[in-house]
Amino acid sequence: MKGTGGLLPAIRIGIDLGGTKTEGIALGAAGAEHARFRVPSPRGDYDATVRTIVDLVARLESATGSAGATVGIGIPGAISPATGLVKNANSTWLIGKAFDRDLAAALQRPVRVENDANCLAVSEAADGAGAGCGVVFAAILGTGCGAGIVVDGRPLGGRNAVGGEWGHNPLPWPTDDERPGPTCYCGKSGCLETFVSGPAAAADHCRATGADLTVEAIAAQAERGDAAARATLDRLVDRLGRGLAGIINVLDPDVIVLGGGLSNLEFLYTALPPAIARWAFTDSLDTPIRRAAHGDSSGVRGAAWLWRPEEAVAGDRSRG
Repeated sequence: MKGTGGLLPAIRIGIDLGGTKTEGIALGAAGAEHARFRVPSPRGDYDATVRTIVDLVARLESATGSAGATVGIGIPGAISPATGLVKNANSTWLIGKAFDRDLAAALQRPVRVENDANCLAVSEAADGAGAGCGVVFAAILGTGCGAGIVVDGRPLGGRNAVGGEWGHNPLPWPTDDERPGPTCYCGKSGCLETFVSGPAAAADHCRATGADLTVEAIAAQAERGDAAARATLDRLVDRLGRGLAGIINVLDPDVIVLGGGLSNLEFLYTALPPAIARWAFTDSLDTPIRRAAHGDSSGVRGAAWLWRPEEAVAGDRSRG
């Protein structure tokens, strides 16, 4: 770039490794998107997964004319502090692998690897619905129920790398007919995830009515005045309210951001505040509940934001 010694603005690359697709993005210092690509994820093949990410980084650097960009990666799991290996990953071929070290060697630079829910939280804290907030709790309400926590711009993974895993705590203040609760894939019963995820809400409606509908279809029926559908949504709001009240009682974040498919249900943003207030241990509750500003892009953007702008190095156009 003329007049700047041939240097481009500092580039940070983010990679969102999903079960079916892997997405990469290149962000400038202020968070502007410079390039984005999406490729199929190699399923069941660890070595091919590493190669895919290396190739995607090279493609993003070529598109932006940069070299040596910082790289952050979001994965559906976590790096175990005890072993340094991947654990709790839906992409099971990553489990037991030194993923961060293998990628650092392949890319010949340090990399930062975080849980994908933490990446959502980082993205929304950086320049999304939680911008300017010190403590952000970002919940993913989709096929499962997870969350990420960010404090002063940094993800809070925790000592055991399970920070934010609120979906695998029990539903707070359960009623008699909610005990012991549905069986969770983790092997326990009554986890919050078995009550407030999309499939859980649909299963709850099916148990009550015999109708097998998606949450979106249930919401549409409720809008048309269907009493059974409205009752299902009322139970969902009450259970979400109890779950989030527990978060407020322990963490008391500055903002709660909702992502995932259920975050698109408009009524949640008016119905949840009073539902939370009924259970929160405070005389007055003003915690904002906001939809993720970047939607499906939050994960890949958050991976890039794992490196702060001042940590990124400007790339030389002549090397692109």
